[in-house]
Amino acid sequence: MSWIPKIFKKKTCTTFIVDPTDAGGTLCQCGQPRCAHPSVAVEDAFGAAVVTIWDSDLHTTEKPTDAFGDLDFLGAGRKASSFLRLSDRTDPATVYNLVTNIWGFQAPNLVVSVLGGSGDPTLQTWLQDLLRRGLVRAAQNTGAWIVTGGLHKGIGRHVGVAVRDHQMARTGGNKVVAMGVASWGVVRNRHTLINPKGSFPARYRWHGDPEDGVQFPLDYNYSAFLLVDDGTHSRPGGENRFRLGFESYLARQKTGVGGTGIDIPVLLLLIDGDEKMLKLIENATQAQLPCLLVAGSGGAADCLAEIHTLAPGSGGGRRCEAQDLIKRFFPKGDPEILQAQVERIMTRKELLTVYSANDGPEEFETIVLKALVKACGSSEASAYLDELRLAVAWNRVDIAQSELFRGDIRWRSFHLEASLMDALLNDRPEFVRLLISHGLSLDRFLTPTRLAQLYNAAPPNSLIHSLLDQASHGTGNKGPVSKPSSEPQPPKVGQVLRMLLGKTCAPTFPAGGTQQGDGSKEDSYLLWDKATSELVLEAVPGQAPWIDLLLWALLLNRAQMAVYFWEMGSNSVASALGACLLLRVLGRLETEAEEAARRKDLAAKFEGLGVDLFGECYRSSEERAAHLLLWRCPLWGDATCLHLAMQADARSFFAQDGVQSLLTQKWWGEMDSTTPIWALVLTFFCPPLIYTNLITFRKPDEEPTQKDLAFDMDRDVSGEGPGETTDPPEKTPLGVLRSPSRRSCCGGCPQRLRRWPQFWGAPVTSFMGNVVSYLLFLLLFAHVLLIDFQPETPSALELLLYFWAFTMLCEEFRQGLGGGLGSLAMGAPRTDSHQAPLRRRLHLYLSDAWNQCDLVALTCFLLGMGCRLTAGLYDLGRTVLCLDFMIFTVRLLHIFTVNKQLGPKIVMVNKMIKDVFFFLFFLGVWLIAYGVATEGLLRPQDRNLENILRRVFYRPYLQIFGQIPQEDIDAGLMKPDNCSSEKGLWARPSRTQAGSCVSLYANWLVLVLLVIFLLVANILLVNLLIAMFSYTFGKVQGNSDLYWKAQRYSLIREFHSRPALAPPLIVISHVLSLIRRLRRRRASLPPSAVVEHFRVHLSKEAERRLLTWESVQKENFLLERARDKRESDSESLKRTSQKVDTALQQLRQIREYEQRLKGLEQEVQYCSRVLGWVAEALSRSALLPPGGPLPPASPGPKD
Repeated sequence: MSWIPKIFKKKTCTTFIVDPTDAGGTLCQCGQPRCAHPSVAVEDAFGAAVVTIWDSDLHTTEKPTDAFGDLDFLGAGRKASSFLRLSDRTDPATVYNLVTNIWGFQAPNLVVSVLGGSGDPTLQTWLQDLLRRGLVRAAQNTGAWIVTGGLHKGIGRHVGVAVRDHQMARTGGNKVVAMGVASWGVVRNRHTLINPKGSFPARYRWHGDPEDGVQFPLDYNYSAFLLVDDGTHSRPGGENRFRLGFESYLARQKTGVGGTGIDIPVLLLLIDGDEKMLKLIENATQAQLPCLLVAGSGGAADCLAEIHTLAPGSGGGRRCEAQDLIKRFFPKGDPEILQAQVERIMTRKELLTVYSANDGPEEFETIVLKALVKACGSSEASAYLDELRLAVAWNRVDIAQSELFRGDIRWRSFHLEASLMDALLNDRPEFVRLLISHGLSLDRFLTPTRLAQLYNAAPPNSLIHSLLDQASHGTGNKGPVSKPSSEPQPPKVGQVLRMLLGKTCAPTFPAGGTQQGDGSKEDSYLLWDKATSELVLEAVPGQAPWIDLLLWALLLNRAQMAVYFWEMGSNSVASALGACLLLRVLGRLETEAEEAARRKDLAAKFEGLGVDLFGECYRSSEERAAHLLLWRCPLWGDATCLHLAMQADARSFFAQDGVQSLLTQKWWGEMDSTTPIWALVLTFFCPPLIYTNLITFRKPDEEPTQKDLAFDMDRDVSGEGPGETTDPPEKTPLGVLRSPSRRSCCGGCPQRLRRWPQFWGAPVTSFMGNVVSYLLFLLLFAHVLLIDFQPETPSALELLLYFWAFTMLCEEFRQGLGGGLGSLAMGAPRTDSHQAPLRRRLHLYLSDAWNQCDLVALTCFLLGMGCRLTAGLYDLGRTVLCLDFMIFTVRLLHIFTVNKQLGPKIVMVNKMIKDVFFFLFFLGVWLIAYGVATEGLLRPQDRNLENILRRVFYRPYLQIFGQIPQEDIDAGLMKPDNCSSEKGLWARPSRTQAGSCVSLYANWLVLVLLVIFLLVANILLVNLLIAMFSYTFGKVQGNSDLYWKAQRYSLIREFHSRPALAPPLIVISHVLSLIRRLRRRRASLPPSAVVEHFRVHLSKEAERRLLTWESVQKENFLLERARDKRESDSESLKRTSQKVDTALQQLRQIREYEQRLKGLEQEVQYCSRVLGWVAEALSRSALLPPGGPLPPASPGPKD
């Protein structure tokens, strides 16, 4: 700190000018006696005689300061404060740099300069509340500085007490910064602060000295002190010039609220005060600093408040009233000078704001913001930009609505862009709504640079920040070396989304210039740059930027903003399900429990929004709702709503009537869903019945006609682009896609002849065929194992079994590698480059537990078959196949998922198995403890490891079920042959004891352990398992409908993609599919679209109409939600509270009017009495001629 004296100075008087009020002539006008001046100042007698008024600028010299460092208030028990003695001509910029950079105080978001005070040690109660609950709390909430005189007297003392009380009561938040700017000459015991090298700390005695009314101690509740030296001693007011300059400099600096960069607002708060305060307020208004007058506090504040409320105008009446007020408040002051000061203050009346205790319980931030807005006094929006950004920083949307957006300010889009950026960065959803509703253009606002700033604002320790860093570093060395740039690199959002969701559901960003290792290009622009060439902009104009903002809000877990962006965007159902999926994936990766819980709650909210909105769509149009489920959303990787819901585990979405209606129709194919099951089974075993009326098929005139939504399937199958004109596509009910090959071979057949492919191609028929085939396979498997499984050459039935299993293995390969479930997880394959990678398809295939069961069963079957055909391993092969039969039989449970009653039970069994594992852990711990202890007590001589393990594990396990071999553990029940062949020596044989001999020592302890083991195992642990099962059963049973309907979708989707033939005849379908693929490859034709199930292809016009219709339904849905919210009890109470507040405010105004009327009535009565006295005096006077007219009589009371 040795550099401080080189920069900051103190002042010393250099000219002794006698104070005329001093009778002895030994006191200078600077306040110091003659002996305290240097010899040069005293010897200049000629200069002192010429000059009669002492001037700080002319009669002082600056020297290096000798008082700075830390200030320790003795006996205060608080942290030391910083202090500095400085000249009143010090550059404010240097002081600001010292306070923020050296002393470590953060740049303020607001500066409140408190003036006034009468020196009274007591303060009115409501003023104490204003300081404690208003000023100090606002300083903490907004990060403000409170600037006062810093002395332990007057208003400075009361502010210090309020700061102390708030600091003791606070549990968090920012520390209140109270700064004292005092005159060096009025500080008591200032000599203890002097140290040319700095005091760290200076021991300051602040109490115990007698009061002299001239010098005052510093208040120990302040964090910093600027002791301004103007060369005077015991002369108050020496700090006023520096304080005004310092506050004016602060008003030109930038605040640090989220990096917004707005000018620091400075507000003067006047409480009470003498006539000297008028000069300070005048200087502040000339410096364009707004002032807040606290009416009712007395003194200068009340004087200016009452003059401020006078009727506008410059007439003599108003001037006289102002003079009377000045004389009443300041009887000792010069009325002419004070009148001139007041008039100059009132010329900047817009800078003054009056507040009183009758204005209601408004928060101090509200009062301050109103005062700052009022100080602008313009209709141009540019004059209110800082106030708007300050309102955003303080999150006071109510003040912005009432003061800034009341209609008199002409806002334009570019005026609001900086404030919208602040609102997004600081998570102010209400401000985002407000600014966008007042005409801000997102198309112009959202640029790649701003989007990069939004993602860079993520907290350093957050999940999205680590994911972006991982994506950036993971791709930094793979692409070509780019030139360094000062601009921030755009975040790799697209790669992060592909990492989280895979290429199936991740939004497709436009490609940038960074080539990835897997052949794809990394995104470097906005998502809606791609959307400009897509259907989304054509369908719903102006919706593109909402997509990027929605993804940003989801990744940063901004809940309210995400919901608002979803409400304003398009593709609402798919976006809600996609948001649910993204949030649940992020919730599983989140390490912080609170953040993960917030993401899960938001995911559930988006799932509810998707469910409610689709329900609204379904009630409006069943046909269009079905197309909405099957339409590929380009914003979510060409995934459908059903696929997004399945990936997000949105079971409530599948439980809707619209989804179940579509699934039922797909389950029955072209057949009527009212067909009896017995008729279906009978027709399955007697196919000619297809052509009878036993099976009901849908008639062409009963199918939906697709008036507006037409499929583009034929053009896509033929390899033509969607923009080419072809014949109108075939009408397909509710988006049920039929194979092109089947349509081509039967398109010209009569309706009755089409029944054959329609019956065998329905998923319900395929399911029934697979069930029958699987039952026959199990019967054949059991017959071979029990009867026809001989060591000799395999029989014909055994070979048939092997072939049957081989066809099942081929079907599993088809599902995992090229079709079935794998195709459903891919994006719509328009070209070969759009096919999902093999790793992704295998991952999706193995994610299904039943597929894992199939692979385990087939692998064990191949292993058993190999051992059976290998010489010497026949018994091992038979053993493996017997165990494998159990796995195949368990696989039969998958069939029951189609049943509404048995399907949820399978889910219960699955969850209960997980409960059993936890139970076995506790049971195993207790079982091992008991088994080892009892075995060691009963048979200490046994060395047979097999018998020991059997008795340690197996016997205690059987004892749980009641099989207790008492003759083996209780000596009183043992037989002699248990240990020795000699009678009477079974427990203590004379020769060497056998290993199975039971020890009699502490045999009673074995019985005690048995009782304890049975008590814990049979009562405690078994009942714990029952309770766990009951909880799982109740949980699943309560949501059994949701579980079953979600399982039903998976089952229908699986059999919708399977070939019509069941194993072993399914090999025919596999061979035909392979031949067809080879022929298309030889002919260089694009891949067939047959593998695309549960999808529809719509023309651009149909997509535009579909999205427009969805947007209309979303608007209706949001209006209904808003109506329900308005009619809720909470909103009704809120409106009632607002009405009561308005009524109370009006009552206060009425009370004020009554007081004014009473005052006017008293004045009228006084005037009446005066006029009566004048009339009476004139009547008795000789001035009036005799016999003149009499004065009129006073009117009597009316009847």
